[in-house]
Order: sequence, then structure tokens, then C-alpha cells
Amino acid sequence: MPDRSLPPDLVRLLTHQDGVVTRRQAEDHGLRPHDIARLLRRKEWARLWRGVYVDHTGRPTWRQRAWAAVLSCWPAALDGASALRPVERLHQDDDAPVFVAIDRSRTRPVAPPGVIIRQVSGFEDGVQWNASPPRRRYEEAIIDIAADADDDLAAVEVLVAACRSRRTTPQRLAVALDMRRCVARRAWMMSVLDDAAHGTHSVLEHGYLHLVERAHGLPTGRRQRRRDGTRVAYEDVGYDGGAVVELDGFAFHSSTRQRHADLARDLEHAAAGGATVRLDHRHVYAEHCATAVAVAAFLTARGVPVAAHGCGPGCPLERGDRGRSGESQPRAELPST
Repeated sequence: MPDRSLPPDLVRLLTHQDGVVTRRQAEDHGLRPHDIARLLRRKEWARLWRGVYVDHTGRPTWRQRAWAAVLSCWPAALDGASALRPVERLHQDDDAPVFVAIDRSRTRPVAPPGVIIRQVSGFEDGVQWNASPPRRRYEEAIIDIAADADDDLAAVEVLVAACRSRRTTPQRLAVALDMRRCVARRAWMMSVLDDAAHGTHSVLEHGYLHLVERAHGLPTGRRQRRRDGTRVAYEDVGYDGGAVVELDGFAFHSSTRQRHADLARDLEHAAAGGATVRLDHRHVYAEHCATAVAVAAFLTARGVPVAAHGCGPGCPLERGDRGRSGESQPRAELPST
């Protein structure tokens, strides 16, 4: 607890900042250098980093380290995963790194131990200054995490999870991204968000066409053809022999009712002698070679002539295995309904 013998304004500041204060703040609130030295000597305060103190000598919580990081780099705000850290984890004493953002126009300060600094444009407008500690707005933090993802699929999963959490929408993320210019994979993320906002699967369909079909010499299916039956339905990708590939894009668009309608259409199609399989982003973007193997086997089993080939070194569809009807196929799993 803050020392009540301290100036009242300083006590309130310590309470607001979870017991963390800088030397400059302390001096601005009436303490002199020898007062600070006395507090440290008596172990009423402890030095976290140079010029940053906490009002106890025990292990600091993550939130106290976060305050120290923001204050030592001020003006600054929590960024990325640190900005999104759940409230219930703020007071834990783990050693997770603290991500901090500062304005791009500033000279990058020396990062304290355990602190990772990012310089961003439009910094002032993208911060919740009333948060404790100040942090980047949710959409800004999500965009930064997606931009830093290891690959495009991981970026998609970040955006999907954010929208699924109901803390934001594709439209709000797109607005925030539109305000940023220096962001990795910006065009890709914008296309994904546009896809999500309009409830279409254009990004996924584009990936399936280029990464699965064309790259591996599979037959080119018919896109968005209306299916005959009692229900109005359009096939994402239809082939001869009643074979259909449905591309399930963004899970946050699929209500229980919508999922039931999809399964009902698949059942109706199967009853008429057809067969449907469903693919998601991971099948198309992360596992496209394995997916091509399985789709080749699926089409062959439906009597569709297939002359598949590998897309490059290491692809399981070797050029000698053309995947024609009746020929042996590599074993692969393909999700079906």
C-alpha cells in the first residue's frame, strides 16, 4: 500500500499506477532526491528499472511491470498481446514479456529488460489513454498481432478469433487497417476482412483455385453453380459425377441454424447420388498439397478423370502418379459430412 505520509497527490498517483512511479513524477509531486533515497534505503520502495520504482520490495506483478514499461518509455502504451491480456491475468507475477508501442517519429528508447518496443504511425489516435495502464485499442492490437504472425494462415486465425470474440467486427478492423500504411501483409489482411464483412469466401476460393486445383493439375470445377433440388443452394466448386467441394470460410458467420442448413443440403445432395466434402483455410493454405492428394482421390472415386502432378519439390503428388481413375492413390484424409 502507498505510504500515507507521502503527499496526497502522490499517494493517489501510486494507487492509480498500481504502486509504480517514476523519479520525475515523484519529484513533480514534492519529493526531493534524498526523500527517494530514504524510501529505497528503508525498503519502502524498490527500484524496478532505472528511474522507475514500486512501493514494495516483493516480486512485482505483470501489471506493475507493464506500468513500469509504459512509464519508462513515455509517452507509450501496451501493444499487441500485452494490450489484449485478460484482466484476470494482470496481477499474476509471470515473466511474460511486455510489448510497448511508441510513436514512429520518436527515437527508439533503450528497452528495459523484458520489454519489446514497437514504433507505430498514428500512435496518439490508436491508444486508450484512460486504461490502466494505457494500451493500444483492441483493433490496433489485433492488426499488429496479425501482421507479426508467422504466415498468412496464422494471420487469418488471429482475425477470425478476434471477430468470434465479439469484441470487434470485420468492418471495424478494416477501418483501423485502412488508417495504417506500413503494415506487413496489409493487402492480404484487407482482402480477408473484406471477405468476412461481405459473408463471401472469395479469398478461400481464390486460394483453392490457385494452390489446390491449378498448382496440382486437378480439373477446374464449376464455381457457384445453382444446385437442383428442393432447397435453393449454390455449389462452391462442382465437378462431374456429383462431386462437390464446399469452402467453409469464416466460422463466425456460421450460426447453428446456418450449419444445420449446410448439413441438410449435403444430405439432400448425397440422397441424390452426389457427395460433398468441406474444406477450410488450413486445408487450402497450410495443407494444400495434402488436400490436392485427397481431392484427386475423391474425384477419381466419383469417376472424374484426373491427371494430377506435383507442384514442386517435396509435393506428394509426384509427376509419375497422375491420379487417373483406377490407378492407386496416395492415402490421405479428407473431411466429409
